[in-house]
Amino acid sequence: MQGKSELMTYFAQQLKVDIGCTRADGLVSLQSTSCTGMCDQGPAGLVNGYALTRLTPSRIDQIVDYVNRDIPLTQWEADLFHVDDNIIKRDLLLNEKPLKGQAISATFARGLRETLAEIELSGLRGRGGAGYTTAWKWTFCSEENATQRYVVCNADEGEPGTFKDRVLLNSYAESVFEGMTIAAAIVGATHGFLYLRGEYLHLLDKLESILAARRAANLLGCNILQKGVDFDIEICLGAGAYICGEESALIESLEGKAGIPRNRPPYPVTQGYLAKPTVVNNVETYVAAANIAIHGGAWFAKLGTAKSKGTKILSISGDCTARGIYEYAFGTTVNTILADCGASDVLGVQVGGPSGVFIANDEFERKIAFEDLATGGSFIIFNNTRSILDIVHNFSHFFAHESCGFCTPCRVGTSLLKKQVDKIVEGHGSAGDIVALEELCQLIKNYSHCGLGQTAANPVLSTLERYPEIYQAMLKKISYEPGFDLDKSLETARRMANRNDAAAHLAQVEN
Repeated sequence: MQGKSELMTYFAQQLKVDIGCTRADGLVSLQSTSCTGMCDQGPAGLVNGYALTRLTPSRIDQIVDYVNRDIPLTQWEADLFHVDDNIIKRDLLLNEKPLKGQAISATFARGLRETLAEIELSGLRGRGGAGYTTAWKWTFCSEENATQRYVVCNADEGEPGTFKDRVLLNSYAESVFEGMTIAAAIVGATHGFLYLRGEYLHLLDKLESILAARRAANLLGCNILQKGVDFDIEICLGAGAYICGEESALIESLEGKAGIPRNRPPYPVTQGYLAKPTVVNNVETYVAAANIAIHGGAWFAKLGTAKSKGTKILSISGDCTARGIYEYAFGTTVNTILADCGASDVLGVQVGGPSGVFIANDEFERKIAFEDLATGGSFIIFNNTRSILDIVHNFSHFFAHESCGFCTPCRVGTSLLKKQVDKIVEGHGSAGDIVALEELCQLIKNYSHCGLGQTAANPVLSTLERYPEIYQAMLKKISYEPGFDLDKSLETARRMANRNDAAAHLAQVEN
């Protein structure tokens, strides 16, 4: 959206290497990447795993010079790697940074059971997108009969258009670790993991230093604050797999296995890491829990709606003048958000990333809330210069690439979906292809093993529902024999498709 294609072409020309290839001297390769969590300061890239932001032709010239002279990254200009927080609107969670140890001290002073009651009173629900009640999850884990329990922070922020966790880990890491420690004390865990997205390698050393300082201050380790609680945190770095954002695939990765989602039940809260009860929460959830421990549940619950308490942090990017981090009380309308970030002539908004929903410009009175527009935080704005089919084309290729391959409906279905979208976008589709596209979407959605497949068709389904005329306009003009009833033919095709067994059909296609 910010000229990445042109920049890639320029980059390749200056480096004298083809995109997707390694240069003859073996010194450099150039690849295209999916979203790296830098949407507020793109176009962005990675070099040896470290983020490059705000790329322009002049910055590319500088990078090419460093590469050609074989200059180590440690000697490159620091500004090339500078990552801004871009916090634009603050509310309950971002207004202030609690003192180190403040949330843990408040928890011990109030009592562990009493603090859990405050978490329940707050109405806090998981901020990763699923929205499961935090207090219930912690309670279920604590009640499991086990000798060991674990606490995991899911910082594998892989949903395109999301970057709030990056900002929280950069500027509010103390609250993240305090929230994890409070959870551990309540459920009886002695070991925790921060599963950090691989593209956030630039945060690793800083986070390790913060953990070391917390151990030195007796906020981690043995007998925390002399209260008889033992707990420590280990950071594990992901390797770029979108599927590892799913909690059971994340746990598989933590155990050293391929990141493939598990069959559920059992759920991680009863059998998670090493088959032990495990609490998995999002970065934002732990920040909220730490603040609730300090201020109480009523303080948090005073904002929001009946079913969605507190605030939600949004990562806003795309066609607006002020991209960055915004914190809103649940129940805020999309219109309010668009006005705040300087968006005009808006075509639509992708809420929740590709796995979420695309809303058209006649839906902007809808609200950010679990009961209306639920989101993990991604909020991508598209103005009227953008093409709906380009957006769908991009997202369908993303899901086909990121499928872990475990189940046939997703492995084969996302590939077929990509090809079907390509066919229509390229102008080779017919009326029957629209029917086939919709049927394929339903097969993938209803029969896939995990959330990736279950949501992979959302970009097609949500835009097909709102903009059928755009899809129809791309179809080939076909002449029919006199008396041919197209509508009747399409209805017959739908009935025939509905009689097919989805899983068997896809398995047959694969064979």
